[in-house]
Amino acid sequence: MRTVYLGTSEFAAAVLRRLAASRHRPVLVVTRPDRPRGRGRRLASPPVADAARELGIALDQPASVGEERARARIADSRPDVICVCAFGALIKEPLLSEQLILNVHPSLLPRWRGAAPIERAIIAGDEQTGVSIMRLTAGLDSGPVCLQVAEPIEPGDTYGSLAARLQALGGELLVDALDRSPPCAEQDESLATYADKIIARDRTLDPSRPAAELERVVRALTPHIGAHVELVDRGTLGVRAARALAVADGPPAGALSLDGPRPVLGCAPGLLELLVVQPPGRRAISGEDYVRGYGRDGADHVRGFGR
Repeated sequence: MRTVYLGTSEFAAAVLRRLAASRHRPVLVVTRPDRPRGRGRRLASPPVADAARELGIALDQPASVGEERARARIADSRPDVICVCAFGALIKEPLLSEQLILNVHPSLLPRWRGAAPIERAIIAGDEQTGVSIMRLTAGLDSGPVCLQVAEPIEPGDTYGSLAARLQALGGELLVDALDRSPPCAEQDESLATYADKIIARDRTLDPSRPAAELERVVRALTPHIGAHVELVDRGTLGVRAARALAVADGPPAGALSLDGPRPVLGCAPGLLELLVVQPPGRRAISGEDYVRGYGRDGADHVRGFGR
């Protein structure tokens, strides 16, 4: 099929590379405009733009894919289908009516519609997720599903490890959908759940929550976003890896103990051992190194907890 591809993220770039290697290689890639990134706030291209340039595919970066000029360029490419993956902006009429649009969504729809399906699946403790190929409609990831394949969530999966498997699966599934044009089935609205965008509150480890849940939060936000704990005396401590402990003895909820080989955060219930942390303004270090370098003056407490 003759395709146009819309995407933005690293995940979408991986799917693009698989699509480009198939007989459905896109004739045009559309992504978001360059944006400031990093501490220097320098303009940087989205990962999909970089991938399109590497692959030698025509690239467009309109302010809005719905503007007349952007839609005209897509129409001039004469696509049989537009393929979308992690574009990061709402696709609206009249483009929805002008083109057949297939979306690659990393969840088992109708579970986890929305912006952060991989993160929300890990945080919720789901045993599996997957990839769905759906026909895009005006609703939020609510269009009919054409293909769907499940992927187990392993106990130690982070966003990084799970996303790598899902993007490979997504690329294969998209090519399969284009090869076979399978019929699509409407989603069961009664089973729909929503994966809200990750916000600042989601990143903060709250010791009033169970330690097992906080471990999942750390895994879900690693390595791309990052979780942290707000300490009274030591500021914001990034947490890059953590483990819920089965032992019962430890600091009370809201206290961070530095008495052992690694920092241990008391939760309600349970204990969270901090395996890899990132002190303010520093690189990530092991929990052991943190205790050796910062633990001489005893325990700390989570800001605003029990005080």
